[in-house]
Amino acid sequence: MPRGRYSLHDPHDHTPLGEEHFHCAPGPSGWRYVAQRTTPSGDHAGSVDLALDDLGRPIRLELHAGGWQVRGAALDGVTWVRTDPAGSHATEGNVRAHAFSGSSPAFLVALTRLLRLTPHSGPTRVRLVTFTDPVLAPLTVDQSWALVNSETHTTDNGPLTVDEYQVSALDTGERHTVHIAGDVVLAAPGVELEDLQTPPSVFP
Repeated sequence: MPRGRYSLHDPHDHTPLGEEHFHCAPGPSGWRYVAQRTTPSGDHAGSVDLALDDLGRPIRLELHAGGWQVRGAALDGVTWVRTDPAGSHATEGNVRAHAFSGSSPAFLVALTRLLRLTPHSGPTRVRLVTFTDPVLAPLTVDQSWALVNSETHTTDNGPLTVDEYQVSALDTGERHTVHIAGDVVLAAPGVELEDLQTPPSVFP
């Protein structure tokens, strides 16, 4: 069960946004990621709980941030309920999208589990509902993902395969690179892996 800590920052001006303390693991029905988020000063800032089925579809998502809460799942595309800090209003949303997204590294791993790309599969278009910080506002985005390189490195814990993905935002044309090993993000815009206590999980 990988357990560690990511630091999060603004990908454009590198302003520190806090940290995400996580643990994750594959299970008999898929994969689960649980994390607590803190501000740069160390105060509690929210949480992430994401569970996937064995095909990589989000069967349960629960986000907390700024007093807001989102619960969602894959249902007729993706469906979610967003509740305000006072708990007096809840709004439901549904989009014919493939998966959820957001600032948590969990969503990057989850999408690679869903797409199952190979170096020969070419760019794949995907529609996502991303929940923006700090109030978890839903936004539908279209991206293109391609697995451009996969290298296996020798480590003290055995071979480690690192996948390099090229991600393109289809509305702006902006491109960036994401490096993932198993179920751990090694590097991505706005994300740095600061501490990892156990090796990444190896998916079958």
